[in-house]
Amino acid sequence: MAYRSANWTRGTARGRVRIPGTMNKTEERYTAELELRKRVGEILWYRFEGCKLRLADKTFYTPDFVVMLANNQLEMHEVKGHWEDDARVKIKMAADQYPFIFRAFSVRPKRDGGGWEEEMF
Repeated sequence: MAYRSANWTRGTARGRVRIPGTMNKTEERYTAELELRKRVGEILWYRFEGCKLRLADKTFYTPDFVVMLANNQLEMHEVKGHWEDDARVKIKMAADQYPFIFRAFSVRPKRDGGGWEEEMF
């Protein structure tokens, strides 16, 4: 049997171990965007992994960010570098079941002008 490090987990994409409550680099970059929007008054508040939504028995969806807009409306923001099929299904299910606006953001390549691509659910 081959040696496996303590960080090895079956099914983890590209060998990365996801620790709940910690941001990846794309999420950190999006936090800077949220801070900018907060300073100019577009949003009042945000929180990383601020809520967990039940979709079915033993099935949950945790949006990357809960965001409160200046008009007090709550939005759920998902930040993705790459979509896995189950993540897209979960956000669609959540959008069908909960009265929030669900938005997904991915980094737009610099050659295409940079910034963020947005998708609404």
